[in-house]
Amino acid sequence: MAEQENNQQQASGGGTIRIQYYRSSIAAPETHKQIVKSIGLTKLNQTVERPDTPAMRGFVDKVPHLLRIIE
Repeated sequence: MAEQENNQQQASGGGTIRIQYYRSSIAAPETHKQIVKSIGLTKLNQTVERPDTPAMRGFVDKVPHLLRIIE
C-alpha cells in the first residue's frame, strides 16, 4: 500500500523543490512582491523547500528574474 501511494506522489509531481530568492524585488511590480512573500521568502539568498506541484512551479515561472529552482 505504501509503495502505491509513493508511486502516486511521484506521478503527480510529489516531492519537494528548493526555491532560492536571489534578486531584489524592490523595483518589481506589487504582484511580483506578493508572489515572493506568499512562497515564504523574506531575505535575499534565502532558500526554502516547498512541495513540487504545478502551482508552485507556476509561482516560480511568474518571477524567474527573482527566483530560481535549485536542483
